[in-house]
Amino acid sequence: MGMATVGIKEVARLAGVSPGTVSNVLNHPERVRAETRDRVERAIGDLGFVRNGSAATLRAGQNRAVGLVVLDVGNPFFVEVARGVEDVVSDRDHAVILCNSGESFDKEARNLRVLAEQRVRGVLITPAGEDLTSVEALRDRGVAVVLVDHSSPGDLCSVSVDDVAGGDLAVTHLLSRGAERLAYVSGPMGIRQCGERRKGARRALRTAGLPVRALEELAVPEMNANGGRLAAEKLLAGGLPDAIFCANDMLALGVLRALSQAGVSVPDDVALIGYDDIEFSAAGTVPLSSIRQPTYQLGKIATELLLDECDDPEGHAHQQIMFQPELVVRESSR
Repeated sequence: MGMATVGIKEVARLAGVSPGTVSNVLNHPERVRAETRDRVERAIGDLGFVRNGSAATLRAGQNRAVGLVVLDVGNPFFVEVARGVEDVVSDRDHAVILCNSGESFDKEARNLRVLAEQRVRGVLITPAGEDLTSVEALRDRGVAVVLVDHSSPGDLCSVSVDDVAGGDLAVTHLLSRGAERLAYVSGPMGIRQCGERRKGARRALRTAGLPVRALEELAVPEMNANGGRLAAEKLLAGGLPDAIFCANDMLALGVLRALSQAGVSVPDDVALIGYDDIEFSAAGTVPLSSIRQPTYQLGKIATELLLDECDDPEGHAHQQIMFQPELVVRESSR
């Protein structure tokens, strides 16, 4: 037999007040005298009353949730971003609805449509590419949006990392250890991060007086360990370069495993560096060099900007915050 639902009337009866007073305690506590409010709150605790969030959402026109749309929930980079988001929303009595776009514009658009239907207060999103049509449509519906790990054109907030500088750091490091033939393994170039990191890699080559053709480019459909394995197989078949730069650590870990299985020594035969500096990077048999991003901070600061805009849309000034990446050298490229 199910437990009977406790409603506002039962709380009012126990506290000796009207249902309207209970409603004010829940929604406008400043309107209720402290003594009466304490009595109602004790009744709520004694009865185990839980407010009807769906009904409150319908009355207010929005709920206390924010949406988070990421490219790949399986990537530890986005797990750490989500941790930063969750810590902020939890402190401010909100919740997170996590969505995965899978690097697909169509899926991204569906995610945003569902979040709008759920009347979320705002949305944090790492877009699937440069086309922000779905994001703009969401903003037209009055939903606040902050871009995460993606720069903004200026009419909304963003928190990102200078990926051109990151690509430059990675390739400059590989060149400093004597590499002359390099490979860049990435996802589709339509993903901003992939294109920006390639731009930085090419800049490092030009600075060193090397031609762009010194960098072989391999784009794989998915930026995960399996994608790294596929890229490594192509490199093994066509002749290995001196060094490999991967657009994220998951790709690099897939490359590392495939090379090891083929009997290739890292870094003696091939130097390798990834991007993101996820927790797994330092834990392998060959600790992975990487470009570190302030991942937790990306999620935390983006969420603070989002909720500030939600709380004060008229007084809010959009900010575009860009962090600088950091080179972390480990055994894979020493």
